[in-house]
Amino acid sequence: MLNLHHLRLFRAVATDGTLTGAAGRLNLSQSALSTQIKALEAALGHDLFERRGRGLVLTEAGRIALEHAETIFRTAEDLSATLRERGQVRRALRVGALATLSRNFQMQFLEPLVGRSDVEVILRSGNQADLLRGLDAMAYDVVLTNLAPARDAASPWRVQRLASQPVSLIGTPLRAARAPLALPELLSFAPLVLPTPETALRAAFDGLIDQLGITPNIAAEADDMAMLRLLARADAGFAVLPPIAVKDELRQGVLVELKQLDGIDETFLAITRTRRFPNPLLTELLAG
Repeated sequence: MLNLHHLRLFRAVATDGTLTGAAGRLNLSQSALSTQIKALEAALGHDLFERRGRGLVLTEAGRIALEHAETIFRTAEDLSATLRERGQVRRALRVGALATLSRNFQMQFLEPLVGRSDVEVILRSGNQADLLRGLDAMAYDVVLTNLAPARDAASPWRVQRLASQPVSLIGTPLRAARAPLALPELLSFAPLVLPTPETALRAAFDGLIDQLGITPNIAAEADDMAMLRLLARADAGFAVLPPIAVKDELRQGVLVELKQLDGIDETFLAITRTRRFPNPLLTELLAG
């Protein structure tokens, strides 16, 4: 019979990569652990590991089993979170966010739930592919991103546009005061801090400079909005950013918005999948 005890032991071996190491952490003998893993494999009808050198690696069936095991344990954690704190009901909202997405935007989206005693917000960041796999496995209630997923008639994704922000050149007041006013000269000669080429924002910027027929002076690239913000603050150059990513710095005067880039914007999306029992907290946020 399949049980949680077997799955916990299996997860420990998958994480460690060896029976010896996992057995030590679990305070079990290696033979006892091996017996339990064999029992789980017999229950599932598939080998979960294959030996490579001195270690163990997951088979395809093992990877599938681990993904489902993680989902089961997350569900158990949700049950504990919901009923803890002297029986007070707490509902959990699990949010996956693209690692490059503006933190300020994420906070703006979640603000209606932040600080509520009846809500636990669980936020994880990652790449788009991993986040969508987690959403499909119901590890997340929603994925926040600026990249629209590929869709066809069989696609399970529901995509809702949350907001759209203009994109500007952002820099320190001193650098802005010395900058040329014309956009072609500015983009040709001023040092620029850009998102990395695989981002949608960079693709739009590259399209703009191709249209203008110029070669930019790239001082730095980063795949994280927070790092782009820090580079702009450090005066590495003008950063190509939506103003929401640096709203505090703009309000304080640490950074200034020099020029808006016409035709380029950052679109924020919420990706969900059809569920029979959607999370009411998410319904509340998306309706707002």
